[in-house]
Amino acid sequence: MALEAEVWSDIKPVPLDDGPDPLAPIAYDAEYSEAMGYFRAISQRDERSERALKLTERIIEYNPAHYTIWHYRQQILFSLNKNLSEELDFVKEQIESNPKNYQLWHHRQVLVEKLMDASCELPFINEILNDDAKNYHAWTYRQWIIRTFNLWENELDFVNKLLDKDVRNNSAWNQRYFTLFFNPTKPTEEFLTQEIEYVIEKIKMAPNNISPWNYIKGIIAKSNKDIGILEELCKEIEKQDIISPHAIGCLVDIYESRARKGSATDKEEGIRICTLLAEKHDAIRKKYWEYRKVILTSL
Repeated sequence: MALEAEVWSDIKPVPLDDGPDPLAPIAYDAEYSEAMGYFRAISQRDERSERALKLTERIIEYNPAHYTIWHYRQQILFSLNKNLSEELDFVKEQIESNPKNYQLWHHRQVLVEKLMDASCELPFINEILNDDAKNYHAWTYRQWIIRTFNLWENELDFVNKLLDKDVRNNSAWNQRYFTLFFNPTKPTEEFLTQEIEYVIEKIKMAPNNISPWNYIKGIIAKSNKDIGILEELCKEIEKQDIISPHAIGCLVDIYESRARKGSATDKEEGIRICTLLAEKHDAIRKKYWEYRKVILTSL
């Protein structure tokens, strides 16, 4: 849709200048090129008006990832003292159509920070995650909201529901760690003990999902527990004839920790498992297991 000529009669569009001999000129849509010509003209004079605001909306319809346009739109909104709650509604519609557009999420963050009101944000993010539970931008924004507005109280329950629905939701495991250890209220040793038991049960449901393995190792590192508490789990998985490189690799961690305390038997067993992983069960990471083998040999 072409721009209204009478609205822009006082402005001379500034054409795109790619230089005398552009290597790969982009064949822009004629209407988009026209809109950008007027945008260059008004941005040169820093015009912050209703027509400029409508122009940014028009360009966003063509290219919702245009960071410069979003930034200029913010300046106009603030200068005209526009209703930012209405702008949040506009951004909501845009995100629903383009949920993995970083510029949209950043624009929403700027608005919420200006309003200092996050009352609508978690329900909105929940809608987006309901459609795609692994949307990186939604999770990043959620973490910012939680930290900025101190909304930690119900987050673990939210993550529990996601993991009950899909134990392989790696984003939810990441959020679980964030919720426990970036929270100003740190978990107690008693809670971490219960948490380890919780994760062990989840690992049994999907032994080849790396996220809970990484998560439980992080929990152990943050507590006073010894990684040896996972040996029974690893061997139980092995007895079920389930080939899980993560379980087998965890045994390497366990044996290495004991070898560092002087156990020759565990050192040899760790070396044996490294060879097994490198040559058979996790050959794609052969060099890594050979490196771990070198470390064990040097102990």
